[in-house]
Amino acid sequence: MGPEPNRPTENAGRTEAVVIIKASPQVGDRHGETVCCAGIDLYGRWLRLYPVSFRLLDRNKKFARWDRISFSWRRPRDDPRPESRRVDQDSIAIQGILPKSERPGFLDKAIVTSLRREREAGRSLALLRAEIVGFFVEKKTSSQMEDEAARFERVRAQTDLFSKESVPHRVCPYKFKYTYRMDDGERTGTCQDWETEATFWNWSRMKGEAAALEEMQRIFGEEYPRKGMLLAMGTHSLYPDTWLINGVVRMNSSGQATLF
Repeated sequence: MGPEPNRPTENAGRTEAVVIIKASPQVGDRHGETVCCAGIDLYGRWLRLYPVSFRLLDRNKKFARWDRISFSWRRPRDDPRPESRRVDQDSIAIQGILPKSERPGFLDKAIVTSLRREREAGRSLALLRAEIVGFFVEKKTSSQMEDEAARFERVRAQTDLFSKESVPHRVCPYKFKYTYRMDDGERTGTCQDWETEATFWNWSRMKGEAAALEEMQRIFGEEYPRKGMLLAMGTHSLYPDTWLINGVVRMNSSGQATLF
């Protein structure tokens, strides 16, 4: 392996990373609808990729978790977090997918048991091994649903979202939450993982909403914690001491990992 590219002192470059986090779409006044994405590069470093307007990506650029992607980037002026990279999304290219047999070894060095220690070390992304104390579903209020739908509709009206056959965003009526215990103590957080919401929608379509919620509780609340799982965590851009659950990694006791 040659010299390490894109050292922290560099302000721009091109690199590759394996996608680990793809959070639910969010809407902001500045960038419209974007998805918080993060991956680990070939040197084991976390990279936060933004702003990615996932629905506007060409079909051949719409990456999934475990995909190895290359992209051009520059350091953002408005985000001091060391892992953050502003991505030229037109430069994204999918180079392949990390084989299942290589995933446990690839993730092993990224696993931590304390978010406080990561924060003290200046890091803002982490793969957390914690005891899952509970999983519960919280129904959003009507006002929350209306506000979220209105924000997405404003963005849709201002941009040509349908020019690339994008699918309008559906507001999920539920929040999926975990209570977890780590070295720092016990916390509760909302799981913002896009594919967790996608699983709920798929099961709702196949089984109906009530049965889908029962299945979410059985799989995410019972089976995953029993068999083993990790939480992909990231700090809030405006509140650096607030950690968010951006993804769920299923890892068996044997070390075999699969990601939802």
